[in-house]
Amino acid sequence: MRKIPASMLRLLPWLPAALFLAACSSATKVTVQEDFASTDTFAHSFPGNDKATCEAARRALLSQGYVIQEANASTVRGRKNFQPGADVHVQIEFHVVCAPDSKGSNSTTAFANAVRDRYSLKKSSNSASLGVGGVGSLSLPFGSSDDSLVRVASETISNKQFYERFFALVERYFDDSALADDETGDMDE
Repeated sequence: MRKIPASMLRLLPWLPAALFLAACSSATKVTVQEDFASTDTFAHSFPGNDKATCEAARRALLSQGYVIQEANASTVRGRKNFQPGADVHVQIEFHVVCAPDSKGSNSTTAFANAVRDRYSLKKSSNSASLGVGGVGSLSLPFGSSDDSLVRVASETISNKQFYERFFALVERYFDDSALADDETGDMDE
């Protein structure tokens, strides 16, 4: 039988901790695949300026029940809430940025991004503690509980058809008369 060197025996008590840390670090690694490929999923070009494009995007979101948090000539941000189950809440936050294609052109690209957050109802029961000097403390539950929503998932919606339907709706709300007024300088800034 082979004898284990003393230096190795000193390291033996640390072996389980080292194995545990190695397992934890490999379990928490998340690989996110972002390839920055050329795609038109999140972008669509419209005739007209950024103000008219963002106004059409604002109207499209309003028509679908989104609450608008921010709207200006180049940005629209809206939020919509869903309740698919008794203990589940879903929220979609939609961001649209309208950027002119080039200086002097009469076209704008709308970049859209929607993030879906999912929340779950978590219950926590309350308890009361009573401390008595010299004896210790006693903790008793009393029938009350607090409910709170906890975010359990967050993801960017990447479904191409989702954005195609949104851009088609923007086209529907695109107001050509606003373009004509803006080109002649009649629209309020």
